[in-house]
Amino acid sequence: MDNMDEIITKIKEQDPELFSQVEKIIPFHGYLSTGALIGLQMLNISKRILAVNDDDRIYATCETYNCIPDPFQILEGATTGNKGLRINDVGKMAVTVTIRAPKGVTSTRGVRIYFDTNKTKAYPKLHAWYMNTEKLPHEEVVPILLEAGDNVYSYEMVDVDVPVKKSKKVLLCEECGECFIRYGDEILCAACDNRQ
Repeated sequence: MDNMDEIITKIKEQDPELFSQVEKIIPFHGYLSTGALIGLQMLNISKRILAVNDDDRIYATCETYNCIPDPFQILEGATTGNKGLRINDVGKMAVTVTIRAPKGVTSTRGVRIYFDTNKTKAYPKLHAWYMNTEKLPHEEVVPILLEAGDNVYSYEMVDVDVPVKKSKKVLLCEECGECFIRYGDEILCAACDNRQ
């Protein structure tokens, strides 16, 4: 079994572009996990499918909090703070990616990519890791995932609604007296409203 340093050295020798991405993800994520590599592969697949240019801003909706969002944050700057990253945690290794739509457009084309169990079966150790039927270290699974490449993913083109930017107003909550952003006719912040 390879240790992770040997695996990363192999990536550097065999695929310098992938290595430059991995090199940025490791300090952000903490290490090269199987999930972070899945997120990176999903990012690269989506960029190819959508023909993303360097000037394009991408938006991603990840279907898990675990690992997959990190490459989108560190490599593409898609964060929850700039609304480029959303998490809809339904426990799936899947992500929907779109490119920023022109102003006034209400729907855009995107791609939903998912880690496909029918395809992981061709890689028994990877499949066992994914299905959690065998406890396997990242050092054992990452090389298999690198070998499998795009072969363990499926995707579908989807239409994605572009959210309309709501006008906002800052008010003082009538209950707690703290400022909150009002989008409608609220007089209480969400925290106080939920206590009612």
